[in-house]
Amino acid sequence: MSPLRIALLTYSTKPRGSVVHTLELAIALHNLGHEVCVYALDKDGKGFGRSLPCPVELIPAQPAPADMDQLIHQRIQEFMDGLRPSDRFHDIYHAQDCLSANAITELRTREPDRFASSKLVRTVHHVETYTSPYLRACQDRSIREADQCLCVSHHWQEQLKIHYGIHAPRVTNGIDTKRFTTVPSGQEATLKERIGITSDASALTFLTVGGIEPRKNSIQLLRAFADVLTIKPNAQLVIAGGATLFDYTPYRDQFFNEAKNLGVSIGTSLLLPGVLSDKELPVLYRTADAFVFPSIKEGWGMVILEAIASGLPIVTSNIEPFTEYLTSDQALLVDPHQPRAIAQAMLRSTDPGIAQSLVAASQTVCTTYTWERSAKIHIEHYHTLLEMMIDA
Repeated sequence: MSPLRIALLTYSTKPRGSVVHTLELAIALHNLGHEVCVYALDKDGKGFGRSLPCPVELIPAQPAPADMDQLIHQRIQEFMDGLRPSDRFHDIYHAQDCLSANAITELRTREPDRFASSKLVRTVHHVETYTSPYLRACQDRSIREADQCLCVSHHWQEQLKIHYGIHAPRVTNGIDTKRFTTVPSGQEATLKERIGITSDASALTFLTVGGIEPRKNSIQLLRAFADVLTIKPNAQLVIAGGATLFDYTPYRDQFFNEAKNLGVSIGTSLLLPGVLSDKELPVLYRTADAFVFPSIKEGWGMVILEAIASGLPIVTSNIEPFTEYLTSDQALLVDPHQPRAIAQAMLRSTDPGIAQSLVAASQTVCTTYTWERSAKIHIEHYHTLLEMMIDA
């Protein structure tokens, strides 16, 4: 197969799941000999915080307006303004979100001479239930008007078939086992001190990554942690991350009110370091005793792969997509709506025998899901799509 010219588009430079997917896929495609360029909205001018072997076009994003519909419209327009001046030609424009997909769709309508010969691929990591009609329309347009939709799990493959009548071939995520490893870097103690993780070897540190938001099931996790504190009063819960396009203020307010009512001390028992740098995140995993991720909606849950590669026992939800790639021997699978069950699993995950068994059994996940394998699957779908265009 001949090398392809591929544009990968993402709505942010912060390490959310689809953003990480974009970067790792770009690296893997580049390593396979393809001409790749990453386009990303850059809200703070800091970029991704790491260098890539392929070109990167950072598109300036202005401060967000308060109104969500205005924000979405602005971000789509910024993407369009950033793509227009580029003199690069791409066979494939691959959007990882509805913002960049809408930008390409609109540019193909307005400037067909430039964009009509390229194909738009849209990876649907998951489908949101937006309350805004405008945002729902943007999401639907990004799915229906793409030349090819892809998805990362069987669950969302089935959902796209049911709700959109679309067959979306499944691609895989992967894990960079050179970045995420059990080998200490020497930065662990410094990071623990900065975040506030106790140096007491007898204390337990539970980690989750993704911030405080409804689909991360943060309030139920907080309630579970409060139960854990009744047995292990020195335990700590670290909730890292949180950069998102959406404003979850009402949910966050509820979360902090719940923490106050439960007597969970923020800054002592509950640590909220926010978004960590690209270099710090792998270190953070190595400071924890267990990874807890009772999410109720995910495309895949790449942070679980990162935690597994970092040698942590996993507690996660007994629902798809997690059950697609994890067995009960590899993770403690729990009902995400039952805080007591989550708490019990958290405590079990730190039992030395159970933790050792879970970690040992889960390592095959890292060898099964690699970015090289993912890139090869993507290339097959890209070529199939372009060949269909030639035949037409």
